[in-house]
Amino acid sequence: MSEDQLNRLQKYSACDVSDALLKLEKVEEGQRACAGFLDGMVLHVGGNISRGRSQASKKIIAPAFTVQFQPKAPINGSDSLPKAASSNISPGSQWSDLVQSNTMVVIQQPNGQKCAVVGGIHALNIDRKGAKGILVSGRIRDIEELRKLRCPIWARGTSTVGASAEAKAYSTQVPISVGDVTIKPGDIVFCDVVEGVVVIPQGLLEDVTKFLKEHAEAEEGIKYAVKNGMSVSKAFAMWR
Repeated sequence: MSEDQLNRLQKYSACDVSDALLKLEKVEEGQRACAGFLDGMVLHVGGNISRGRSQASKKIIAPAFTVQFQPKAPINGSDSLPKAASSNISPGSQWSDLVQSNTMVVIQQPNGQKCAVVGGIHALNIDRKGAKGILVSGRIRDIEELRKLRCPIWARGTSTVGASAEAKAYSTQVPISVGDVTIKPGDIVFCDVVEGVVVIPQGLLEDVTKFLKEHAEAEEGIKYAVKNGMSVSKAFAMWR
């Protein structure tokens, strides 16, 4: 994808993107329609995004760089994750050294763990390498240190405990799951400070962009009609 493609998304909200995915994504029978929404993600550290004043500065849109953590020792089988075929992090290497610039680093932590998988050192390294942001389906720590970075950080919670207590980095750039949403390397992570976080499958980016333009025009038509006295039912019939 090009920088221009990503920039064109800036005028829309995460809600608009979910509307598009609700129309465009195929949902298998029995599965839940999530429309790309990542539930429970909280912006704990704003970085540059909290210092900007424009609406565009309140969004980070970037391709995903995925990281999968595994439990050091499964607890009654309940804390294990589907593993990649094999770990691609060499012994003695650190996962944050593999992060690529201009990406959103998306981290999957095993459910139920009390430790943090991102703290001051790894976040500093990710920030130095030019990532756009960090998204943790799990916990972070060293909040005061993280607040000094440019990199905004979303997570589901915090902890005082380091990763070595329970977790280990297993693979990078493999498909991961955040709640009911599967995220593949290169999928577009749309982080909207106001509305939430949505993931666009890379293969749907063009279709989503096209839908958003048409959807925005229809929404404006509906709002104008309702504001001027038309019922919602008639406005929907006219514009949808």
